[in-house]
Amino acid sequence: QVQLVESGGGLVQAGGSLRLSCAASGTFFSINAMGWYRQAPGRQRELVATVTSGGSTNYADSVKGRFAISRDNAKSTVYLQMNSLKPEDTAIYYCKALIIGTNQRSEFQYWGQGTQVTVSS
Repeated sequence: QVQLVESGGGLVQAGGSLRLSCAASGTFFSINAMGWYRQAPGRQRELVATVTSGGSTNYADSVKGRFAISRDNAKSTVYLQMNSLKPEDTAIYYCKALIIGTNQRSEFQYWGQGTQVTVSS
């Protein structure tokens, strides 16, 4: 059983910073890409940032220059450093990981439970 556990959300004023963490636990062979997505009320879930196992990153245009994604492969953890936060960044943030099972062939997609980020104006 693989689980993704997120932490680090909260309430912050506009212009502030938060750091989200997402740790994978359980039994698996390795982790391919990891990423962060967000869903605001009444809107579809959208990609925020992704990072491959080799460290290549991709960002939504709306967060480029403000957010930074990173990962610690030894800890099976992905981070999202969010700076210069805006009220429109308010959403539930979800972690996603593509994980190779113990058979070393099958890839599975896992989601975290979500963490609330609220940015006040």
